Amino acid sequence: MFDYLVVGAGFAGSVIAERLARVAGKKVLIVDKRNHIGGNAYDHYDAAGILVHKYGPHIFHTNSKDVFDYLSQFTAWRQYQHRVLGVVDGQFVPIPINLDTVNTLYGLSLTSFQLEEWFASVAEKREVIRTSEDVVVSKVGRELYEKFFRGYTRKQWGLDPSELDASVTARVPTRTNRDDRYFTDTYQAMPLHGYTRMFEKMLDHPNISILLNTDYRDVESFIPYGEMIYTGPVDTFFDNCYGKLPYRSLEFKFETHDTKVFQPTGTVNYPNDYAYTRISEFKYLTGQEHSKTSIVYEYPQAEGDPYYPVPRPENAELYKKYHALADVTAGVHFVGRLATYKYYNMDQVVAQALKVFKRISTGDEVQGAKSKRTLDLNTKLEIAVDTAKTKSSTVRNGRGTSSS
Repeated sequence: MFDYLVVGAGFAGSVIAERLARVAGKKVLIVDKRNHIGGNAYDHYDAAGILVHKYGPHIFHTNSKDVFDYLSQFTAWRQYQHRVLGVVDGQFVPIPINLDTVNTLYGLSLTSFQLEEWFASVAEKREVIRTSEDVVVSKVGRELYEKFFRGYTRKQWGLDPSELDASVTARVPTRTNRDDRYFTDTYQAMPLHGYTRMFEKMLDHPNISILLNTDYRDVESFIPYGEMIYTGPVDTFFDNCYGKLPYRSLEFKFETHDTKVFQPTGTVNYPNDYAYTRISEFKYLTGQEHSKTSIVYEYPQAEGDPYYPVPRPENAELYKKYHALADVTAGVHFVGRLATYKYYNMDQVVAQALKVFKRISTGDEVQGAKSKRTLDLNTKLEIAVDTAKTKSSTVRNGRGTSSS
C-alpha cells in the first residue's frame, strides 16, 4: 500500500515525493512514461562525453532563498550568470535590449540617460496593454519590435505577437544600462554535477519507489494507493472532455564539433533568420572542460511533447473548465506547469510543490480530503460539468479515487 502515487518525475513530482517521504514519513510510488527521472531538466553525457540537456538548456535562477536552500540539500552549485546574444542585422548584440544593443545597431554613443529619452522618442503610446505587441512597441517602438520580437515570436508560438497575451513579451525586460545578464535574480547557479545527479539524491529514500517507462493509467487499477499527485497535462487526465489545451512543442537537433568553442556565449538567438530560434552551447552552462563542444538547435513546432501553454484568452477560458473539475476531484493534487496550464520557471515549480506539500501535510487538508470522499465523485463532477454546461459522463468513472 502506497500512501501516494506521484505521476511524473520532474521537479513538481520529485519535490513533493521527497517531502512526503522524508518529512511526512509517507510511502510514495513515482510513475513516469519516460525512461529517466528529472522531467525536462534531465541531463546526460553524450557520445563525446559532454554533459548536455536532452530537452534544451535549463538555466536555474531564483529570488527565493527558501527554494535555493531546499535544492542545496541535494547539490553543490556552480555560479553561472547566463548571457544571450542575438544575431540582428548581421551583428551579435546583447539580449535583453540594453545600452550596448542600441549603440551597436545604430552606431550611436548614447549614455543611459540619453537612451531613456531615445526610447521615449520611438515608443508608440498604447492606452491599454492587451497583447505582446502592445508591450514592446509601447516601450521601444516599432523598429526594435520588428528586429527582435516579431519574427522570434512567430517562430516560437506560430502566432503574431498581436495574437498573444501581454505576458509573453513582458517576461523580457528592456534596460537602459549595460547589464548584459539575461537574468538578474539573486541566486543564479547550475547544479555542479548536473540536474540528473541532483534528482537522484533528492529521490534516494527508502520510502520512495520509482517506476519508469510506464503510463500510470496502466497500473493505477491494481497498485493500491491513498492519494495521487498529478503533474501531467490536466486535459489528458480528464480525457480531453472539453477539448485539448493548446501547447507549443520543440524539436532539438544536437551537434558535436571538433573545436573548444562554437559561439561567443551560452545562447545565441536568431529572431529573423533560419527556422530555428536559438543555438545553445552546453559547456558555457556546465563549465565542463573538453576538447570538443556540443550544441543544440531549437525548432519550435505545434506537435510533440507539450512544453509551453499557449497564452491566449480562449485557452485560459478552456483551462478554467478543467480547473473546475480538478477542484472537485477527490484525492488528487494537481501540481506543475502541465497540470495547472501555466508557464512556470523551474524555481516557481519548486515553490509551488513545496506549498502544496505544506497544505497536504496540515491536519485541515487531511480532514478535508476525507470529507471529500464522503461524496460520490461522479456527483461532484456533475456539479462542475453542469456549471460548464457539459455532461459528466465524459469523465472516466472513478478517476482520482483510491485504487485500493
